[in-house]
Amino acid sequence: MPEANQITREIFLHFPLWMQLVFYAVAGLTSLAFLYGFYRRYLKYRRGRAENRFDHLGQRISRALAAIASNSTVRKSDSFAGFAHTLIFWSFVLLFIGTTIVAIDHDFLVPLFDIKLLQGTFYLWFSVTLDIAGAALIIGIVMMMVRRAFFKLPKLDYTRADKQDGKYDRSGYSTDDMIFVGLILIIAVTGFFIEGFRIAESMPEFEKWSPVGWLMAGWFQGMDADSLITAHLWSWWTHAIAVFLFIGYLPYSKMMHIFTDTFNLIFHDPDSGRHLPPLPPAPEPKEGEKKKKMAMPPMGYTTITDFTWKELLDFDACTKCGRCHAACPANAAGTTLSPRDVILDLRTFANEALKPGEWLQQKFLPGSKWPLAKNGKSSDELLKIDVPMEVIRPETLWSCTTCMACMANCPVGIEHLTSIVQMRRHLVDLGELDDNLQGALMNLGDYGNSFGESPKKRGRWQKGLSFKLPDARKEEVDYLWFVGDYGSFDPRIQGLSRHVADVFHRAGLSFGILYDGEKNSGNDVRRVGEEGLFEMLVEDNLAVLKKAKFKEVFTTDPHTLNAFRNEYPAFGATYTAHHYTNILVKLIEEGKLNFANKLNYKVTLHDPCYLARYNGEIEAPRKVIRALGLDLREMPRCGANTFCCGAGGGRIWMDTSNEQKRTSEQRIEEALSLGDIQYFVTVCPKDYAMYSDAVKATGNEDKIIVKDLIELVVEALGEEEKAADEAEN
Repeated sequence: MPEANQITREIFLHFPLWMQLVFYAVAGLTSLAFLYGFYRRYLKYRRGRAENRFDHLGQRISRALAAIASNSTVRKSDSFAGFAHTLIFWSFVLLFIGTTIVAIDHDFLVPLFDIKLLQGTFYLWFSVTLDIAGAALIIGIVMMMVRRAFFKLPKLDYTRADKQDGKYDRSGYSTDDMIFVGLILIIAVTGFFIEGFRIAESMPEFEKWSPVGWLMAGWFQGMDADSLITAHLWSWWTHAIAVFLFIGYLPYSKMMHIFTDTFNLIFHDPDSGRHLPPLPPAPEPKEGEKKKKMAMPPMGYTTITDFTWKELLDFDACTKCGRCHAACPANAAGTTLSPRDVILDLRTFANEALKPGEWLQQKFLPGSKWPLAKNGKSSDELLKIDVPMEVIRPETLWSCTTCMACMANCPVGIEHLTSIVQMRRHLVDLGELDDNLQGALMNLGDYGNSFGESPKKRGRWQKGLSFKLPDARKEEVDYLWFVGDYGSFDPRIQGLSRHVADVFHRAGLSFGILYDGEKNSGNDVRRVGEEGLFEMLVEDNLAVLKKAKFKEVFTTDPHTLNAFRNEYPAFGATYTAHHYTNILVKLIEEGKLNFANKLNYKVTLHDPCYLARYNGEIEAPRKVIRALGLDLREMPRCGANTFCCGAGGGRIWMDTSNEQKRTSEQRIEEALSLGDIQYFVTVCPKDYAMYSDAVKATGNEDKIIVKDLIELVVEALGEEEKAADEAEN
């Protein structure tokens, strides 16, 4: 075994001085190009509206680093891509650390302090670690290339949802992808060639600690010394040039996601979407201007500079993975909405208006609906363009169901929903909304409910019950039941409300309602973009709630549940809120609900978006189903990965003729694909309405029946027990 100082390698082997100087000169220029590109992006973010995302910074950083280190957000819903990305990420990190060590050792420690790290045992472990990392990097890159070339995944198809009459060109995206993986592959492969040619010159035994390099050196043993030196130099420069291109190109390409995704995950709000931001503050008058009296805040976003710096960062963080595109129910229904396209269009427009530079972005041709395809505009003119009207367009924004599948599936923390709602607010301010929605909002403003019914009728759904529920404003109860519009006024849902009241009454639960004091919770009103009406509804509801006497809240409506849990706290209302299935579980576990009949039906369960995805309530309905003896067959999209009924975000109040195939109908087909399913179980009044209509629309009344879970609870309790309970009371 040679001495420790002999177990090493020469960095610039066979390099004359001029070559070394050229290397450092090009490296310096490349670094300047990188820093300039990064600085241009920084200036772009500075143009965005201010937003405080620097609170709890240590916690933010640790959470982001944990997600990045584990690749948890990338692995989610795509284990193949997750494994490949894990190989690429950790190999890249190790190789970067290795390169940094080489630079520190060669350029600082040796010339300044005569200290050499890369020798002896350290060098041996250094060599084997980097060889393994390089091999893993190549495997990961090849896996990604195979996935893109042969898997034919819809989410990797860059076709636009709105088609743009075919007058667009996204070939730049594919070219950018190929440059990205191509450069990394060249860097990794040429690194091994450099090592192989170097080792082949003398084949020192200690270089067996570079297993891949040693193997390749064996292939080159037949070459003469001059050929090995020439090949080593060529491979070295090919490797260096690829690295320089990678670094210089990085700020202008998809490769920038290495940085933008990291920062986006740090500044991401995990609760974004569950609660929405208030209206932006009124702009401060410029220096020399008189402050306008009663300045009103802008109603949502109009121009590109209305977006916050975090939202501009969102646009750059998108890697075009297509997960939001594939998960979006509006896209599945054939509307013009794709969350991916919204983000990419906003990025393209922001780059054109704010000039940070992106070399291979999408292009729009004459004849498309893109504003720049009609005639060239200056940067100042672009900054005045109405983004919701001309860049994204109203029909696209109104197609969103606010199901939050886009955000749940995004691996890099993009907050699509807040941008969409902010643009909707501007459309509402312009009156750019369909007549049905306009009518519903007027009813909500006039009557406090979307049905346009008198508030005095809100408690009439109780007709037929043998008891009357207490008025929580007058009588103290343990639970306040916030019934909601559909549970109160829709004839199809009123029967379900009576079932809930009957079951809870029989179980001895202390609960009451607000009668005419209750108004719509405002959850969907806010997601429509009518912020003023939302705040009015909240104010009216809170005024009544303060007078009521109760300990906790429950509701049968997941949309209302989200409002109480995630929206109302910002207005000073912090109530413990439950979905009615949580109350059912509590009563079952306490032995207050005894089921006379075990139900042996084969059923499937639809998880409401606002229950499962927004609020993480997944297990309670399933506990009730198991207690009833039902045979639950899960649909492929279930739990937090549920599919949307299409009612959310105010869509239940809108004209849906732009949908080629309604999501509710697609969901019924998904349930039927499970085989012999008798009941399609819901736990949301809007779901019950949507899926009952979908079964009729698809002609499947004789194949599957929509039931709310409470109907099955009533059946399991049995009529005899019900009669006994009523007689006892």
